[in-house]
Amino acid sequence: MPSSLNAVARRRLVNQHLLSPTLREATAVVRVLGAVQSQDYGAAKWAIAQRAKGLTDVHIDQVFAGGALLRTHVLRPTWHFVLPEDARWMLELTAPRIRGAMAYYNRTLELDATVFRASHQAMERALRDGRYLTRVELSAALGRAGVDVSSGQRVGNLLMQAELDGVIISGPRRGKQFTYALFDERVPPAARRDRDDALHDLTLRYFATRGPATLQDFAWWSGLTVADAKRGVETASRSLLREALDGEPYWSAPAGPAPHRWRRVAHLLPNYDEYFIGFKDRSAFAERLGCVVTQARFDALMGHVVFVDGQIVGGWRRSLGATADVELRLLVKLSAAERSLVRRATRRFGEFLRLPVRLVHRRRSR
Repeated sequence: MPSSLNAVARRRLVNQHLLSPTLREATAVVRVLGAVQSQDYGAAKWAIAQRAKGLTDVHIDQVFAGGALLRTHVLRPTWHFVLPEDARWMLELTAPRIRGAMAYYNRTLELDATVFRASHQAMERALRDGRYLTRVELSAALGRAGVDVSSGQRVGNLLMQAELDGVIISGPRRGKQFTYALFDERVPPAARRDRDDALHDLTLRYFATRGPATLQDFAWWSGLTVADAKRGVETASRSLLREALDGEPYWSAPAGPAPHRWRRVAHLLPNYDEYFIGFKDRSAFAERLGCVVTQARFDALMGHVVFVDGQIVGGWRRSLGATADVELRLLVKLSAAERSLVRRATRRFGEFLRLPVRLVHRRRSR
């Protein structure tokens, strides 16, 4: 019989569409999850693919190029995939907190409202009429407009502020380079949403796919205050199930039909995958490691993480060329059946990339 934490991890596997994926489009995955962390673009595509049937790396690239998936700074000070119809209200809800987190760095760089007004105007001129420009090209346009672009950090903060203010958003990639586009040319117009209505929507999407989870988990993922997280739960209370696990209150969406039978499964999840980055408390995934997993501990796992039945068993690293080489560093001993599951997950990674895959094992760490 699984422990309460192990049971939580298993329920999250189901809710995140990782046990028996039925979705068929990248946009459907992002819609149900609300947002998918994507500062590692290639890894985030693999995260989406594992929650759907038959998606490939090339297919998700095409969806992104067409603008059905967008990438911008939202929720927390990092990039996320979002849908065009969600970009406006999610930014309006979460951008104030990100601006607050960036305020110290902006002051250090002598970036203020006057500078941002000039940089926003320069970007709007450079990108209008459907033009897409890379960071380097936008930086050059800012320099020609008299905006100080003397450091990479300064340029990065100017671009982030423009994202948060709804001036720019992702355009299609040009080769391997990302481009920016005007926000209003990639995001459909929409009426401004009531704040409680937006909180209600974000809260439901979070707990439906990350639950069972706590208020602190939701506040961490959303970037909102705990008070806002609590208000979100209040607005969505009729659609959420509250339960006590080890004496702590957890919320989730009411369970759908239970799987007829628990299916054992392994995953090669990428860095920042929503299955674990979406929680402040990640101990539910660490029972086989026998420790509480902090962010530093994840970093020690090489970034990408190997899971068996929702539990961390090690890390992995990818090396892409003519083949996809997958190097494993297992932290616990696996049974023959579990090793077979990991090999199956590795083959799925090769299918996603449409590359032959080679599996390399490293000596198990203590």
